[in-house]
Formats: sequence, C-alpha cells, structure tokens
Amino acid sequence: MPFSRTGVIFPLMAALTALSFNARIVIKDINPYVTVSAARARGLRPGWKKPLPVRVRINGKPEAPWRINLMPMGNGAFYLYLHASVRKASHTGVGDKVTVEIAFDEGYRSGPTQALPKWFQKPLNADRKARRAFEALTPSGKKEIVRQLARLKTPEAKARNLARALHVLAGNPG
Repeated sequence: MPFSRTGVIFPLMAALTALSFNARIVIKDINPYVTVSAARARGLRPGWKKPLPVRVRINGKPEAPWRINLMPMGNGAFYLYLHASVRKASHTGVGDKVTVEIAFDEGYRSGPTQALPKWFQKPLNADRKARRAFEALTPSGKKEIVRQLARLKTPEAKARNLARALHVLAGNPG
C-alpha cells in the first residue's frame, strides 16, 4: 500500500508494505519515540522478533523517508525511536501528536555499511582467533568497530587502535 497525501504517491514508499497511524511522541530516558503496536508490527512483517528495518516519516517529513530499525519491546510491540533529524524536519517534539508513516525497508542490508579498512583487514585475517571473534559479532557491533576505525587519521592512531582491537578480539582484557 503506497503512501498518498492528496493523491500524490511517494515513490520511495510506493513499493513497500506500509501503514499510517497517529501517535503521541513520548520519551524513554533521553530517547523520544512512538510505540508501534504488536498488531501494526505484524502488518509490516508477521512474526518478526529482532530489530525491524523500516523507512519512516513523521507528519510527511522528511521528504525522503528515514531509514531506521524498530526496536522490539519484548511483547510483540516495537519502539520507533525518532532521530533528531526526523523531529527537526517534522517540527515535532516530545508530547506532540503526530502522523506516523512507516514501511518495511526491503533494501536494508545488515552489517557494516563501510568496508573494513585494509590496514585493519590484513592483520585481522592473520590473527585467526581475532578474526573468528570479529565474525561472531552482531552486525551492529561490526558497524561500530568499522565506524571507529574509519575516523582514524594518523598512522599512530591507526597502529594504537589496531593493536588494541586485535588484543581484545583475541580474548584478552582491554
């Protein structure tokens, strides 16, 4: 079911199974979110129990739907945490009643979005124990490591972090 407002079909959402509902933005710790009920989640992907990749818009914004994972609550419902970019684009905040447009993200690919830097890949492949530990990490754990490594600029920082990462991945404290 494509999204439509006044007869205009939003092409990025058109090919996705989608739903629209009203909700109030609430906050958990420091994270604004809306709840996606178990029934609504089943409408997106029946039986899904892990983080659910979706594209979302709040009050029709942002123009290009935001990619995010719904996080399971444990009872079949999900948290839809609202990134600051989405709240800013939609001019919304905690306490506001909003229209949520949400669709399963068929284009989602888990795992790192960036390639593992070659300066890290070669030593990692050479260390069998560290490589197995890296491969056993969750996709989000791998993403975080790749993100941290990609930020490093100097040869000294790369060498320091390479040694630390291989040490910890090999099962040593650190």
